Amino acid sequence: SQLLSKALYSYANVPYRIKPFSDVMRDPKNTILYDEDEETLIQQRMLQLGADGKLVLDENNQVYQVNLLEKLLVPLLSKLSNFVPRGGIWLNTQRPEWNDANNALVGQGLSMVTLYYMRRYVAFLMNLLSNDNTNNFATETASINSTSCSIEVVEWLEKTSHILNEANKHLKQHGNFKADYLLTIITKLGQAGSDYRQQIYQQKSFSGKQNVDISTIKVILNDVLSLLDDSIRYNQRSDKLYHAYNLLSTSKNKLKVDYLYEMLEGQVSVLSSGTLQATEVVEVLESLFESPIYRADQKTFMLYPDEQQSPFLKKNVIEFSELENNADLLDLLDVAKQNIIIRDEFTQNYRFHHEIINLDQLNSQIINLQPELDDKFDSVKQALNELYKKVFDHYNFTGRSHGMFGFEGLGCIYWHMVSKLLLATQECYFQALENSSEKNTLQRLGELYYQIRGGIGFNKTPSEYGAFPYDPYSHTPMHSGAQQPGMTGQVKEEVLSRYGELGVRIENGQIKFQPSLLRQQEFLTETSEFSYLDLAEKPQVIALANQSLAFTLCQVPIIYQLTNHQSSLIIHRSSGVADQKANLLLDAKESQSIFKRENKIEKVVIQINEQQIRF
Repeated sequence: SQLLSKALYSYANVPYRIKPFSDVMRDPKNTILYDEDEETLIQQRMLQLGADGKLVLDENNQVYQVNLLEKLLVPLLSKLSNFVPRGGIWLNTQRPEWNDANNALVGQGLSMVTLYYMRRYVAFLMNLLSNDNTNNFATETASINSTSCSIEVVEWLEKTSHILNEANKHLKQHGNFKADYLLTIITKLGQAGSDYRQQIYQQKSFSGKQNVDISTIKVILNDVLSLLDDSIRYNQRSDKLYHAYNLLSTSKNKLKVDYLYEMLEGQVSVLSSGTLQATEVVEVLESLFESPIYRADQKTFMLYPDEQQSPFLKKNVIEFSELENNADLLDLLDVAKQNIIIRDEFTQNYRFHHEIINLDQLNSQIINLQPELDDKFDSVKQALNELYKKVFDHYNFTGRSHGMFGFEGLGCIYWHMVSKLLLATQECYFQALENSSEKNTLQRLGELYYQIRGGIGFNKTPSEYGAFPYDPYSHTPMHSGAQQPGMTGQVKEEVLSRYGELGVRIENGQIKFQPSLLRQQEFLTETSEFSYLDLAEKPQVIALANQSLAFTLCQVPIIYQLTNHQSSLIIHRSSGVADQKANLLLDAKESQSIFKRENKIEKVVIQINEQQIRF
């Protein structure tokens, strides 16, 4: 609670500047400027202040500091300034998201992936500020009625809150959003974010602080959660999967959202969002195994469906019927010096000239022909623009993901994303367990979890994997084995999911053992020994009985033993005292002792009723 209200955090002064919203609407692919003057000023400040010179300063040339709650709100407000209800988060800052193979989505792309994770983030913030007595941290923060935030952030928050509150009322009243209303919403949200940015750019800092009620923040969080949940439901596909990225086209008084093909990233993020019920999670996973994303030869999933590529000479082809049925285009061909549509002497096909690489280039070429075209200029220009879009379909082109065969391209398995799917499925399993979901649903979720796990590299032979199976690799293209070895994000996901399989859960700072996802085959079928390094870095050996297993948590041995009696937990302390508990939970003090490696607990022995082991 002190972190939420105490000014301990700073802002980086990054000299990139996002253009005003009107410019973003005009050209969403060209929205970033680099402020050379600001960079010069930063370098001068660094000579005086060191690294602090890279931070936002106050009027006294001191680092401007804010509390954690403001730092948590600003990223959310930033995403909301680009929120298109039922569409996603508008990618208008000249960069793609996590998967940079989707680099061509910049400008027209809408990310449902970010929206799914925003939903999780909003739920986290709501829990943080709730009065839920089961959440120790939330109970501490619930006593805060207001907090101090930067004046400009509070103004941005209040503007955004009003816009979203009206949008939420509209949705409840009408049940949908028409295109003109959607355009109004994104314009208002975008302008609110733009006003905030331009004010800070001009002032070069914040003007001060004011109190904001926690109840005000809760109102916007409730409205956001409702609108995000509606967007998530709206983006379910007919095959039970969920859209990952959509496409936005805007013009004066018009807005249109189009949809792309299925992507693994979309399913991972929607499973992580916390929106879906257990039965819906099962539907998504079963549909995923039936989808074109699944690669049966590797028993796992590609980032997106593979597709047949057109041969080079089949690209940039203008069908003659497109020309002969359009008088405007025929008029263009009659212009002797036009160098826009040419005839390929080798194939006899009509094509756009090879130097015309985008619409801007095309339109600059057309302007040169204005004297020859005279009063036909506008109609010819429009016909050419429409033809160019039809031939190349840049609008639907996602980037490297759509035209390469390695490095997250076509037919490619990206192992980090597969491991993220595994972890997301595990989270859904434990959430279903906590919600007391139906037994058959829980069983199916666990089976699907292990089906996903079965496709990961360590389960394969070297010939199947194309590399040493226990080494982490980036990706596996369709045409070869695993590529790019290294400590990828997959390692992190595997560590987290492995502890989940073992049933190690941490809730409110307490270690809880819940091994219901653990498999029977993990337990020994004969006596053995467990070797480990203790907290003094000395080798130790523990004798293990049949039907047991062992692992360490912060170098403290945890021993599981199957029994036909009621489950129980025994803490063996370094003092020689042993305490037995009926529940499989270490209290906050005992848990902290393990986390801090205080060497007060020698080992923990847990007897698990064999009926708890489901798999």
